[in-house]
Amino acid sequence: MACTSCSTSTGGAPKGCKNNGTCGTDSCNKLTVFDWLANMSLPNGEAPFDCVEVRFKNGRKEFYRNTEKLSLSIGDIVATEASPGHDIGIVTLTGELVKIQMKKKGVAVTSPEIAKIYRKASQKDIDIWSASRDKEEGMKVRARELAIAQKLEMKISDIEFQGDGSKATFYYTANDRVDFRLLIKDFAKDFSTRIEMKQVGFRQEASRLGGIGSCGRELCCSTWLTDFRSVNTSAARYQQLSLNPQKLAGQCGKLKCCLNYELDTYLDALQGFPDFDTKLQTEKGTAVCQKQDIFKGLMWFAYTDNFANWHVLKIEQVKEILAENKLKNKVSSLEDYALEVTTEPEKDFNNAMGQESLTRFDQPKRKKKNNKKRKPNGENTAGQPNNNNANRPRPIQPNQSNQPKITPNNRNENKQ
Repeated sequence: MACTSCSTSTGGAPKGCKNNGTCGTDSCNKLTVFDWLANMSLPNGEAPFDCVEVRFKNGRKEFYRNTEKLSLSIGDIVATEASPGHDIGIVTLTGELVKIQMKKKGVAVTSPEIAKIYRKASQKDIDIWSASRDKEEGMKVRARELAIAQKLEMKISDIEFQGDGSKATFYYTANDRVDFRLLIKDFAKDFSTRIEMKQVGFRQEASRLGGIGSCGRELCCSTWLTDFRSVNTSAARYQQLSLNPQKLAGQCGKLKCCLNYELDTYLDALQGFPDFDTKLQTEKGTAVCQKQDIFKGLMWFAYTDNFANWHVLKIEQVKEILAENKLKNKVSSLEDYALEVTTEPEKDFNNAMGQESLTRFDQPKRKKKNNKKRKPNGENTAGQPNNNNANRPRPIQPNQSNQPKITPNNRNENKQ
């Protein structure tokens, strides 16, 4: 869903509002909240809630108190209290839903630390705000060059200017503690503004910058995910995923947040399973678990002296053997309980729609054989005499000569 400023221009080229999801209409940004109470009027004598939710760059949201009793609606650009000066933001939520959001974020409604809204932003405020936003990209490139020159192990991911242009906040990531006192002096000298450094985690950096995940969709942290829960490798083990760091890691280099989405479902399904460390006592020896199939309810066991041969058992059969072992009785063998593994026939979907093979163009071309037979001289392929040889002198045959032919009559003449 895009705003009117993000529509296409003449010729089909994207126009773009150059706000990266922070345009005034508040319909193409991330973390947009739908006010489902907007069309409902308050009861008689009930005053509207005096706090509003204001959004800044990259989805940063804060709560402010409307002390001036301004008539604010979603999408209004306002000037808010900051230290020092003022900041410019966009109203994203008003009314009773703000009270619910504050309770969700753990912000007290009567807290005196809630900043206030000064006024609606004027055109001059908007011009200064836009000019400051345009300088952020060039400053980020220069700031990275200065950090590399001082050989600091840190990465400056983003810069955010305050609405009045009096302060710039540099967001960076680092593995260890970084001494950037000299770097701040270089920043203040080059950029001539108040500098504030703020370290963020790798997940927060990915949420601010955005990107495309391995699933082909936008990152969850940059679109709708607001809380970053810890993700452990045990989540991958419970879901029986291969512990491959390249597949389990996201854009931020940490484990993917989506590993927690279905973890509760897998844990509920595993409650009916015996422990993976279960050992079965048989007369042929001790068997240990090698594999589980959560969806089919199967477990694979192998003897300790023969790990190459696996036996498939159902959960009920495993529990039955465990009940016998609990009574200090050993079953004869796993073969008495094992299921017969039937190999399913492979499904061949080649030429399913009656189409030709897609690799028909990959086959090498065969050389065409010349089937034309040679014809004798003087005849063409159609068997007609060749007119091109008609004017050529015929060769003299061996039995022919230029002498006149001798007959019986002229033989006597020659004798006389």
